[in-house]
Amino acid sequence: MSVLKQALHEGSFVCVLEIIPRQSSSSFSALEQIIQRGHLAGWPLFPSFSDRVGARCDLSPLEGAAALEDPSSSVLHFSGKDRERTDLLFYLESMKARGLNQLLLLSGDRLLGHHPGQSPIRYLESVSALQIARAHYPDWLLGAVLNPFKYREEEGCAQYLKAQKKLLAGADFLTLQLGFDAAKHLEAQNWMHTQADAKPMLACVMQLTYKRATALNDVPGIVITESMRGVLYRELRVSSAYAGTRSLERLALQIVGLQLMGYAGVHVSGVHTLDELMALEKIINRHLGSISSLTDWMVRWQASWEMPEAPKIRFTPDSGGWQMGQSHVSATHRELLRYTLLARVHRLLFSGIGRLSKAFGWSVTRPFWKDAIAAHTMHTIERAIKRPLVGCDTCGTCRLHDTLYICPETCPKGLANGPCGGTYLNRCEFGDRECVHSVKYRIAKSANQLPLLAQTLIPCIEAKDRHRSSWPKWFRKDD
Repeated sequence: MSVLKQALHEGSFVCVLEIIPRQSSSSFSALEQIIQRGHLAGWPLFPSFSDRVGARCDLSPLEGAAALEDPSSSVLHFSGKDRERTDLLFYLESMKARGLNQLLLLSGDRLLGHHPGQSPIRYLESVSALQIARAHYPDWLLGAVLNPFKYREEEGCAQYLKAQKKLLAGADFLTLQLGFDAAKHLEAQNWMHTQADAKPMLACVMQLTYKRATALNDVPGIVITESMRGVLYRELRVSSAYAGTRSLERLALQIVGLQLMGYAGVHVSGVHTLDELMALEKIINRHLGSISSLTDWMVRWQASWEMPEAPKIRFTPDSGGWQMGQSHVSATHRELLRYTLLARVHRLLFSGIGRLSKAFGWSVTRPFWKDAIAAHTMHTIERAIKRPLVGCDTCGTCRLHDTLYICPETCPKGLANGPCGGTYLNRCEFGDRECVHSVKYRIAKSANQLPLLAQTLIPCIEAKDRHRSSWPKWFRKDD
């Protein structure tokens, strides 16, 4: 059993320290000092190496872990952006060769230079990656990410529905996206308690300064409101030392609060030296000795964001305040009509029941369609019909019946199992459209199909299958 897995199994509160692996001997020297200490406020501390979040010249998580004297306790990230199954399998084999067996799988933020109107870039989404990793290494510690900081019903519920898929696919734990809204932290924890097989959750935290808040504006899925920025700016106007002290106090206070909420640990970002760790630990110990309840903590957390003449702090966007349990939206007449018609066509042609479906199946499985020219002709016909209707990219294995006839290829990342964490008030991370998974949620809700979004694990599309007709596969399962 891996070290972190053992700690989670025993119910120990843990700290995972996120590191962006960079080619700097000084940064690795500082990191080694932290790892050798091995704990924060008595809680076991584990290094975690991020993947594809910084510059292209950054090291891979494997290279980052290899720089440690003892990398065995490391948690490696695997980002699915611009990757396929073969990339993950190679990554898993490389980990095994180095004796590493703790992995956090995520689809990844928008790849630098990815523009939807140009050539598509594929993302191996976390649900599929979890299935693949779990099938090959059943005993490894595997984690995934949940972003509960959503303030519209569609995007919030879609996040939790996809998180259920991640648990079904084999996740041993979930790590939350970086966030500061305690109400959403409690919401996520309450949601996990309702699951049949509840898993431990870690919450991502960071010392939030005005400079970092400005930089995080460009990071999808992280919510920092204007009132939060206003407080950080006022603190900085007093002095940089004052702002630094206040932000470190809040980080320590947030960690203590998350433990009181029942989180299994924290995923700490932005701590780079042993001195920073020790300063944080000192404040944590002070709070641990003086806070006796979550109610007491809530009062202190709210007070930690107060500044003279500053507006009352709000952690929710002005234009969105959805919370778990609220249910107001439904599919439009047009959305529901489209779903109904396409579902009917699907049953008529692809159910394998009835004369029309049997005749269609017989016609598309004739041996001559395997000829290259004939296969290309069928592919062209399917694309010509389905692209105007649903945005089809003829991926070779049609998943429309599992996605409420919202084609996954209309998501810029090609995600089929649910949304990424980068949406904001239902808008796609790319900013040019509503998230297709929000539309899918409305249809599923109105058509009584929500279990489909929580229980049907849709496999990834293999690279070799793309750009060919999916029709023969429906009727010839061994194709």
